[in-house]
Amino acid sequence: MLFLLGLETYQTQKLSLQDALQISSDSMKNWAPQTPKDLPWNFLRKLQALNAEARNTTMVLDLPLDTRPVEKESQMEEEIIYWDTAEDISADIYSFSELPTPDTPVNPLDLLCALLLSSDSFLQQEIVSKMSLCQFALPLILPDPENHYHTFLLWAMRGTVRTWGSQPPRVVGSFREDSMVLSRAPAFAFVRMEVSSNSKSQLLNDVLSPSHRQQDCFWHRDLNLGTNPREIADGLVEISWFLPSGREDLDIFPEPMAFLNLRGDIGSHWLQFKLLTEISSAIFILTDNISKKEYKLLSSMKGSATKYYFILSPYRGKRNTNLRFLNRLIPVLKMDHSHVLVKVSSTDSVGFVRRVRAIVAHVTRSPCRRVSVEDMANAARKLGLKVDEDCEECQRAKDRMERITRKIKDLDAYRRDELRLQGELWRKAAQVEKELCQIQWASDPPEKYRAELRHRLLELRMQQNDHDPSWGVQEFISGISSPSLGEKQYFLKWMEWGLARVAQPRPRPSPEMIFTLRPKHCGAVDFSEPFWPEPLGVEHFLREMGQFYEAESCLVEAGKLPAGQRRFAHFPGLALELLLKGLPLELIDGNTLSPPLRWVTGLLKELHVRLERRSRLVVLSALGMPGTGKSTLLNTMFGLRFVTGRGRGPRGAFMQLIKVAESFSQDLGCDHILVIDSGGLIAGVRTEAGERFEREASLATLIMGLSNVTVVSLAETRNIPPAILHAFLRLEKTGHMPNYQFVYQNLHDVSALGSKPRERRQLLDQPSDVGRATVQMEKQGDGIQTLADLAFWDPEKQHIWHIPGLWHGVPPMAAVNLAYSEAIFELKRCLLENIRNGLSNQNKNIQQLIELVRRL
Repeated sequence: MLFLLGLETYQTQKLSLQDALQISSDSMKNWAPQTPKDLPWNFLRKLQALNAEARNTTMVLDLPLDTRPVEKESQMEEEIIYWDTAEDISADIYSFSELPTPDTPVNPLDLLCALLLSSDSFLQQEIVSKMSLCQFALPLILPDPENHYHTFLLWAMRGTVRTWGSQPPRVVGSFREDSMVLSRAPAFAFVRMEVSSNSKSQLLNDVLSPSHRQQDCFWHRDLNLGTNPREIADGLVEISWFLPSGREDLDIFPEPMAFLNLRGDIGSHWLQFKLLTEISSAIFILTDNISKKEYKLLSSMKGSATKYYFILSPYRGKRNTNLRFLNRLIPVLKMDHSHVLVKVSSTDSVGFVRRVRAIVAHVTRSPCRRVSVEDMANAARKLGLKVDEDCEECQRAKDRMERITRKIKDLDAYRRDELRLQGELWRKAAQVEKELCQIQWASDPPEKYRAELRHRLLELRMQQNDHDPSWGVQEFISGISSPSLGEKQYFLKWMEWGLARVAQPRPRPSPEMIFTLRPKHCGAVDFSEPFWPEPLGVEHFLREMGQFYEAESCLVEAGKLPAGQRRFAHFPGLALELLLKGLPLELIDGNTLSPPLRWVTGLLKELHVRLERRSRLVVLSALGMPGTGKSTLLNTMFGLRFVTGRGRGPRGAFMQLIKVAESFSQDLGCDHILVIDSGGLIAGVRTEAGERFEREASLATLIMGLSNVTVVSLAETRNIPPAILHAFLRLEKTGHMPNYQFVYQNLHDVSALGSKPRERRQLLDQPSDVGRATVQMEKQGDGIQTLADLAFWDPEKQHIWHIPGLWHGVPPMAAVNLAYSEAIFELKRCLLENIRNGLSNQNKNIQQLIELVRRL
């Protein structure tokens, strides 16, 4: 199977996340796989885009050019690209079902197992996280028939975090977000014994699906290629959860529950079945008949605390045999006749599913075991299964993380005592640097005042440099300095999760709630305080390193410290290693909104040295209002790792690097794409250009000034943050204007865009209060009233996109909207086309980017 899929070369040197995410010519194409070797890459690309059809392994033959499917192009010639979700909800850009297929079909479960066996731990984790977002059942025990062992995928599951509600809803604490590895819930296993006429996976889907919508969490025989024989996937154990929304009218069960599915016969996979008996509250065994062989197998489970239920579809003439052995099993497995269900072709399917759900609910109401995935892994170890997390590198990294996080008792005290350079000295230094930057562009800068500012800054930096890195920061630096690349990556992941567990932020209202509660005519809201407390993260340790580097560099520049006495000159190199391995690095912090110039310059210089001849860059950025899904959009488009979620998105600006395949870099015109994700910009009306507005305008100007392409993410057509318009006007004066795309997401009323281009144009031309107030700050009396009045507005180009909502249904059990995936793909293709065709600003090398950072 590995050879068939072209994965045999990845058995020694595993496929990495960076391999899977690099930009190639295929990134711009809608294509169907033509050979089995195309399937792994097709699966990864669709999964990255959260495409609900990712598991489809249908292939098409290599057809002549005139009979190949053409790429799907937009029919719109106006400035708005509009996706009608009502029409496109069942559309599939990868659908070629009427074309002839090759003679070597591949079962989707075999493809998944082969890809996981060929991937390193971090790509495995990414695959599982994306599958969770797509509401696919997740691989829990991975079989490896060639090496004759099975692996419990605890590490791969670590990144799975979900949010769910409780009943009754809308009370304090009614919503909970937690790692599915740590959260305990009742577990129910569904297994097959010998032959079953009933589809076990289909039954699981019916149990988990709401009445109005079928959801295929588990791949089953009635789906495309579901009947193909499995070559390597027998023995696979999958897991999925039911998670309540907090709404009684929608929730099938009132609390979270885990459902496990063993692929293959329990007699051939006894070790997996034994594990399921030890972790499950109840096991449903599907079989057609019970004979002496099956009785002997199950009687070995005597004394098990698990409840057992049989779902039979008996052959004719076997009724008496079944009854005889069932009667013998009843005392052995502590059952009664209510534990035996019969489902034949004439059985009412809806009523049967209702009965299975009633059994599950009854079990959970009585005392039953509740287990987490960590508990399952501990039971797997005792049975001799390999656990992926038990490798030495992973455990050493975990130990180091625990040594650091064990000392965090109080978040505020830890910031004060351990992250000493991020206190008042840091804020004062940032303010002085901002003033220096502002007078730099004055027509007649006062030299005396400039000298005073430089002297004040030097004093502040000297006070910072008097400190030594705290014990926690030193431990962190040791962790990212490990000579083992794998241990370094494990450590960063452990730190992310460890800090998230010990430093949970206090709940505060979201920006959307603030806007909703604000009276219509109450004037401006004071946004000087952040909307939510900033959680402690890896970025704070890196920010501390950046401040040590800043202070030391400032003293060296002023001649107060000999270059030979530098202690922190290697810090940019350490941080760059993390950027190259996919960690988003902070470009501008969210508190001061001031870029650490020397630190960022040091990072870019290191990047220039490391990339050598492949240093041509395109900078792509995203700005917008909070809660409009721009971080999710970037992650979906390029497979990035920007933080998402209400109250947890970026507060300043973060950057991540994407590699362009060498075979495609000449065509695209760059070697790497630097993606910048910024924090939400407030769209409320400001009667005066206050300090926060000025900060946000400076942030937007810097990010857009560095960018070749900018995506502006908005929630409503008329609600454009004033800081963005301010930045456009500033950049218009300099002649530096990125290619820009406006994206409207999460619109509650799609019809608000109008059904005709003329109506949409009229809506855009309506002057908004925000736009009018902001533009007038810059151009009093110039007659600019709307976005369309600005010089950079080009109605001939398609600048405005509508992206449908991410979910089709009510989370947390909602499926991903296929139209969302399709629209994101088209936006990605448009951005790459603009880069390739030179419609963006001239591509930069790293040295030019350094100069831009200094100038802006």
